Amino acid sequence: MSVAELLADHRYLAVFVGSLLEGETILVLAGFAAHQDTLSLSVTLALAFAGGTLGDQAFFWLGRRWGSSLLQRIPNAERRVQRVKELLEHHHAPAIVGIRFMYGLRIIGPIVIGACEVPPWRFAMFNALGAAIWAPLVVGLGYLFGDALVLLQINLKEFEGAVLGLLIGAAVAFALIRRWRSRSRG
Repeated sequence: MSVAELLADHRYLAVFVGSLLEGETILVLAGFAAHQDTLSLSVTLALAFAGGTLGDQAFFWLGRRWGSSLLQRIPNAERRVQRVKELLEHHHAPAIVGIRFMYGLRIIGPIVIGACEVPPWRFAMFNALGAAIWAPLVVGLGYLFGDALVLLQINLKEFEGAVLGLLIGAAVAFALIRRWRSRSRG
């Protein structure tokens, strides 16, 4: 089942669950679907914010409870754990806000932050701020893509499959490039 089929079949549930994890692909597609009036933009944004906030909160509490033992079980985590710790040392609040934007740190980042004894109220506040930036930014990219196609006067119904394929292909290419770059650095 493709991401587009998942979104078409499960709509808002897919948006929420996708945003609990590393959900950029599903949220870009949801933004495009909102442009096409398949999904409500306000509901999509609210679910993306809620899922993004709750997902990172859950990972924070996992880190708070089982931090070091959990991190030892994650393959090749040492470099990413060290990166998060360095970010926290130098830029505490921006690290919490920005961790969701850093490839490879979206899930492990909140776990490390929880293990580092960051006060729960501080994490919750900056996590919510990060989700409030992330959700409209990522959903907005998909929505703006739909706007760009309208400006180009492309009949979206005629090319809907190709457009979804292009969006998925671009998202996969972007993820592969980021993964390749992160592996070549370390």
